[in-house]
Amino acid sequence: MSERSAFIIGGTGQIGTATAERLLRDGWRVTTAHRGERSAAGVAGATSVILDRDDTDALRSAAAGHDVVVDTVAYRPEHADQLIELAPEVGSLVVISTGSVAAPLTGTWLEASTGLDDAPRYPDPLDEDVAILDSATDAYSPNKAEVERRLRATELPISILRPGAIHGPASPMLREWYFIKRVLDGRPFAILAYDGESLFSTTDTRNIAELIALCADNPGARLLNAVDEELLTVAEIGRTVFDLMGHDAPIRTISGPPRADGVGDSPWALAHPLRMPMDRARRELGYRQAVSYRDGMTDAIEWSVSALRAAEARGGDWRDAFPIMVSRYGAGEWFPYDAEDAFPG
Repeated sequence: MSERSAFIIGGTGQIGTATAERLLRDGWRVTTAHRGERSAAGVAGATSVILDRDDTDALRSAAAGHDVVVDTVAYRPEHADQLIELAPEVGSLVVISTGSVAAPLTGTWLEASTGLDDAPRYPDPLDEDVAILDSATDAYSPNKAEVERRLRATELPISILRPGAIHGPASPMLREWYFIKRVLDGRPFAILAYDGESLFSTTDTRNIAELIALCADNPGARLLNAVDEELLTVAEIGRTVFDLMGHDAPIRTISGPPRADGVGDSPWALAHPLRMPMDRARRELGYRQAVSYRDGMTDAIEWSVSALRAAEARGGDWRDAFPIMVSRYGAGEWFPYDAEDAFPG
């Protein structure tokens, strides 16, 4: 059999890197396309090209003829139009979406929620057949929903994958930093809202890569959740991180939402669960996850601490190590230590 070729848009990001490594192990010839803004050395064995994905002509020229094109960064409706135009020139496509495209039963969509009064309540479990958001708002989740809508209106061999809360080595948005930093700072406890029961399905990048490899081997038009098999509450995530780092500290909880001073808040502070099953991927593709949450978090902790130490060696701190996380969530909102210390109980 001739060597198969894969083209990964966003190839130096966390999903692109894991996917390149996974496909290379299967003997694929891999090209990773990126904007040249990252200092990463790239994946050994892969060809790297600098590409602005918004340049449709350049994208078609670079990607045409590949057996599979993986798009990890499509998030605007025009990106869907690009892919539809490209599809006849490649074997198949795999496109990364997000679980937050789902339309809540009540409340607003995930990023738009400002508190308990408008907190989204999703179908539970959140399978692939749920209704998705409309595209009236120019924002991340509605735009992702429109990408899905346009792609699914075709009969082209496009696999759409919906991750949850992504984690793994090289993750620019490692939510578990909420607990990792507390260990490094020697915090005596953590406090979580909603009784610590918030649940937002997690996704290791290597499990996404495993599912991408299966889709590449079995081209077709499909929509699949792409999350870890374990369904962990935020309290269980915290205990896992503390245990892996040898940190013997309790996790305290409060009922109801986070306080105005930040006590109880966390990246998983959802009033209602976002629980995504993997039944369809197992049934249709024989999927089995590549790494457990605990094993994956072992690697993510090692990577994040190493990234912090490298930033400190340059005279910086964790904000320099994880600038994208700071831009999304702020520099101090996760760590209101003074307010936590003053909290009774």
